[in-house]
Amino acid sequence: MHVPDGFIDAPVSLAAGAVAAAAVAVSLRGARRELGNGPQQAPGADRTAPLAGLVAAFLFAVQMLNFPVAAGTSGHLLGGALAAVLVGPYTGVLCVTVVLLLQAFLFADGGLTALGVNILTMAVVTVVVSYAVFRLLQRVLPRGRASVTGGAFAAALVSVPAAAVAFTGIYALGGTADVPLGKVFAAMTGVHVLIGLGEAAITAATVGAVLAVRPDLVHAAQGLNTPLELRTSPAPDAAPAPRRPVRRLWAAGLLLALVLGGGVSFYASAEPDGLEKVAADNGIDEQEKAHATEGSPLADYAVSGIAGARLSGGLAGVVGVGATLAAGTGAFLAVRRSRAAGRAADERS
Repeated sequence: MHVPDGFIDAPVSLAAGAVAAAAVAVSLRGARRELGNGPQQAPGADRTAPLAGLVAAFLFAVQMLNFPVAAGTSGHLLGGALAAVLVGPYTGVLCVTVVLLLQAFLFADGGLTALGVNILTMAVVTVVVSYAVFRLLQRVLPRGRASVTGGAFAAALVSVPAAAVAFTGIYALGGTADVPLGKVFAAMTGVHVLIGLGEAAITAATVGAVLAVRPDLVHAAQGLNTPLELRTSPAPDAAPAPRRPVRRLWAAGLLLALVLGGGVSFYASAEPDGLEKVAADNGIDEQEKAHATEGSPLADYAVSGIAGARLSGGLAGVVGVGATLAAGTGAFLAVRRSRAAGRAADERS
């Protein structure tokens, strides 16, 4: 659903950029608690910062895997629900934003003038809607891992058509093609309901896998009741059972992201995604403008100068995963340290 340059006029694009910047600023403040460092941090937050960059890298890799959803149409993960459930809603917005920034500047995917639109629809709307749905379901479902996985499925399912509706609203305000709004709405929501099914399946599978290995690392699973333990003798001072080191999960997740982005992505569907299909069917694509970074050596997810499509695309995927991991981890650690620096300054004063 990456909106290219030219689909939305300049005034609305600027307004969307301002709203997106405000949302990112709010997310930066909220992420300080989710990422930890302080007495009021969220449970398990000290382990969130090292993993948030990995979540962003994983989202980048999975977004390269377009899957068929209908005749001549494909879809890919947006990732807002997955990020919100794993690392929290504020950090989730930042994860998707990091991915969108790198895609736009390095891979010429998503227009630079439309960056605010893309952040609003793919990062802010998906996270806000999905996390609201998830929390609502957690209030009525029995508490447990199954409810977290099921809630993640439902949240992801709703988040994708919600993003499509948000795009339609923005298009109603600043669309550059003369297409009936009802036609755009019906086409966008129809195809993105189908894409939402794929998003939901990927989200639930990923959340379920992490829950099975390290439930304490899933932000939305914090506070679940721990299973009862029968003891033959009191052991008030006994040390807790050792957990698998976070670095093992981190390494496994990174390896999976590299395999997906560098290898499996070659087999992704080549059909246009939902927005591209709707734009082509309704003449909206005629308004598309050339991307400012179309000359990038990584444009279109291929390394220039390398002839083999498999090797070129694989290398681009590996570079993208590495760049997203580095940028995301650096950003999240900086956010975490800024909280610590602020607390230290308050204590000195």
